[in-house]
Amino acid sequence: MRMQQVSDNCFAVLNDKNRVCDANSGLINLGGGVVIDTQSDLPHARRMIELFGKVWPHMPKRIVNTHEDGDHVWGNQLFKGAEIIAHRTVLERMPHVADPSETQKLLAGADRFLSRLLLKAIHPGALAIARQLQQDYDFSGINLVLPTTVFDERHVLDLDGTEVQLIYVGPCHQVGDTIVYLPKERVLFAGDVIFRECTPMGWTGSYEKWLKILDLIIALDPEVIVPGHGPVCGLEGAMEMKAYLDYVREESSSFFARGMSALDAAKRIDLGPYSAWNAPARVYLNVERAYREFRHEVEDQPWDTAKSFDQIYKVAKSRGIRVEF
Repeated sequence: MRMQQVSDNCFAVLNDKNRVCDANSGLINLGGGVVIDTQSDLPHARRMIELFGKVWPHMPKRIVNTHEDGDHVWGNQLFKGAEIIAHRTVLERMPHVADPSETQKLLAGADRFLSRLLLKAIHPGALAIARQLQQDYDFSGINLVLPTTVFDERHVLDLDGTEVQLIYVGPCHQVGDTIVYLPKERVLFAGDVIFRECTPMGWTGSYEKWLKILDLIIALDPEVIVPGHGPVCGLEGAMEMKAYLDYVREESSSFFARGMSALDAAKRIDLGPYSAWNAPARVYLNVERAYREFRHEVEDQPWDTAKSFDQIYKVAKSRGIRVEF
C-alpha cells in the first residue's frame, strides 16, 4: 500500500497487487478532510489512516462511500463521529451486500479440514478466492457502519471554497455508484466505475449505462482519475475501460448467436491486449452480463457468487493461466 499525491489537495492510497479487495482510497485535504472509501479490512484501513496522517493534522470530518461493496466500506468503523455520505441505495443495500460474516465464514471454512475438502469438491473457485484473500487480508473485528447522510442525484460539498461534486451514476458496477469530482483541481475519484490494468467486474446495471457513464467522465475532462482499482490515470483510463467493454460485448454477441454458453465463450474469447490485465479470467462475469442483456433479463437479477467464482476458476484452468481473482 502506498500514497500518491494527485493534485494540490488530493491524495490516493493504492493497493498495488490490484486483485479483488485491493481497492483504492482518496483524501481531499480541505475543509476538515474527506476520505473516499475506507478499505477492505481494519489493518488496511489503519495503514491508510497512517499514510494520510502524513498530510492531514486530524481525523477527517467526512467519509464518502462510492458504493456498497465491502472492500470500499469495511473500514468505516475507524472514523468515529465522521459524517459518512453515500447514495440513498447504499444505506439500504450495505447490510446485505457488505455483510462481513459471509466472507468470514468462507475464510474460516477454508481453514477447516473437512469444510476445505467439501469446498474443493463443490466450489473450487470459492476455495481459491479464500486462499487468495488469506494472503493479504484479515476480516476479523469488522462492524458494519452505515452512511449517516444520503442523497439522490447530486450532493455538493464546499471545502474552504473548493467545490466537490458527488454525482450518482448507478447502477453501473453496483447500484449505489457515485463519482467524486473536484472541478477546480480537475481530479475525479471514480470508484469501481473504472478498473485500471485489471479486469472489471460488474454486478448490477447494464453495458449501456456503464458506457454512458464513461462518456460522462470523459466529458467532465478530469486531468487525473483515481480508479476504484488500479493505478492513477488520466482520461486514457476511462477510454481503455470503454474499449474493453465495447470489445467484450461485441465478442459475446458473436458467441451468443452461435448458441455457445457464457462459460464456453469466456474460455474462447480472444482477450488480445487485455490478457495482460490482472485476473483476465474474470471476463466470465462480463460475458455473462452481456448474455443476460441479450436474453432481456432484468438488470438486478442476483448472482450466485460461489458459482461465479467457480466459473472464473474454470476459465483460468481452461486457458492454462494463473487462477487469480
